[in-house]
Amino acid sequence: MQFGVHLPHIGRKASPQLIRRAAEQAEALGFDDVWVSEHIIVPRGAAYPPSPAFYDPVLTLTWAAACTKRVRLGTSVLVLPMRHPLPLAKELGTLQNLSEGRVILGAGVGWMEAEFAALGAKFHERGKRMDEGLALMRAVWTQDPVSFPTRHIEALVEDMRMQPLPCAPIPVWIGGASDPALARAARHDGWHGSRVTPENAGPLVARLRALRPDPAFTLSLRTRWDGADEPAMAAAFAAYARAGVQHLLVEPQERDADAWLRAVERIARLRPA
Repeated sequence: MQFGVHLPHIGRKASPQLIRRAAEQAEALGFDDVWVSEHIIVPRGAAYPPSPAFYDPVLTLTWAAACTKRVRLGTSVLVLPMRHPLPLAKELGTLQNLSEGRVILGAGVGWMEAEFAALGAKFHERGKRMDEGLALMRAVWTQDPVSFPTRHIEALVEDMRMQPLPCAPIPVWIGGASDPALARAARHDGWHGSRVTPENAGPLVARLRALRPDPAFTLSLRTRWDGADEPAMAAAFAAYARAGVQHLLVEPQERDADAWLRAVERIARLRPA
């Protein structure tokens, strides 16, 4: 099983210096990838996320790419229907080239209606915008020139060019555990679930493998660790592996910078051999 670690780009602990230290640490400790999350703007006093302080995900990964050579760079997840897909495709394609092919696009439909409203995005059409936006992004990443008719995205793309094309395909892993999310994931390169216990992982893995038996289709999960019980966390890692999860992203819950880095060292020791 491959392992990734979340970068500390959220909350009061986040800083350019800490993000750099964390990315370099992850590479030195042998993690396969580093990850970021996304919220652009949130209501004051919202119960979740616990902090409104989010460094931009794509720029954070660009910063991490500049100080590493090997670790992949993933988003967990970008809320695609909030964004126009063309500038995002340009940003991710550029990052793919700057990093020499290390990007993984984790993508989801989102859930915070107020955030959509602030950005002028249509919340109740987010599933359709997600599918059309992903198709448009793949088109501009692979076709030159490109024409793409749209119904749900505000775009007129007829005989146009977006260069340079990415140096390698950008894998798309779909987040979510609803029936539409699982069906959407099966149409792409992988599934990136979250908040799924080891006991519940097996049935979800079985459903996805029935849809996509190809082992190249990646089954990934995101989990949190508060640092309280190392044996329990090690047992959870092993249980996820037995359930058929191929990739695990671990997010420490420490709010202090030094405690975060120490937690990542402990996670590295707990990974199955």
